[in-house]
Amino acid sequence: MDLYAKTSYELAELLTKRYSTSFSLSSQLFDRSIRHHIFAVYGMVRIADEIVDTYRGDDAGAQLDALQHAVMQAIDRSYSTNPILHAFALTARQFDVDSTLIEPFFESMKTDLTATTFDEEGYRQYIYGSAEVVGLMCLKIFVGGDAQHYETLKDGAQKLGAAYQKVNFLRDMKADYDELGRVYFPGVTYETFNDTDKQAIVADIEHDFIEADRAINELPRVAQSAVRASYYYYHELLRTLKGMSAEEIKATRTRIPNWRKLALLAKAGLGV
Repeated sequence: MDLYAKTSYELAELLTKRYSTSFSLSSQLFDRSIRHHIFAVYGMVRIADEIVDTYRGDDAGAQLDALQHAVMQAIDRSYSTNPILHAFALTARQFDVDSTLIEPFFESMKTDLTATTFDEEGYRQYIYGSAEVVGLMCLKIFVGGDAQHYETLKDGAQKLGAAYQKVNFLRDMKADYDELGRVYFPGVTYETFNDTDKQAIVADIEHDFIEADRAINELPRVAQSAVRASYYYYHELLRTLKGMSAEEIKATRTRIPNWRKLALLAKAGLGV
């Protein structure tokens, strides 16, 4: 079983690196003792995202239900024939990642199968399940079972997850609408999205970042540099989006050049 577990974690790492170059770069700053666990969380989340964003079959709901069942069953048995789920299950059992975090995640994924617009309450619930709980899963790993430390940093982890998700929503507005018919921001339509809407969204994200920044400084050393690197990356994305007009955001998907990503990675690694 040791070989199967090792291979499962290696496959989770491969999946992560194939799908996200930015996350792959920052993940190298995680201490080796926890890095594979973070890849396991990303791997499980990525499979769910595939169902709702790219599969689009008529049975997508059933596929998502089956995945949720398989995840919980894997945790219960400490085993899955799906290597990515096997890795996640081992990590979940070790760090007490349970249904209180997993169920909200799948509820948000199910929302993506039907909803194309959101009111304020639906928006908050979606972000909690799709992003904040993923941050909390990672925080469980970061603190290594220290319940008091987890409670202290919980709010900051949620704010950071929310900020990342909102930046993604803003950057991907064109693709989300063109390919999936979605607009996540409450009270905003794609056709009428304007600079006033954009400024309000940016201000909201900036507030999340301020709250999250305080918590990053208190993270254990095994995770602090890597999380800081991702913070720098998303903060840079937000800075770029802030300088764009609403029409520019609707016309293109902005990105951070590789040289700049490497500079931000180095900055985080040096603890600057």
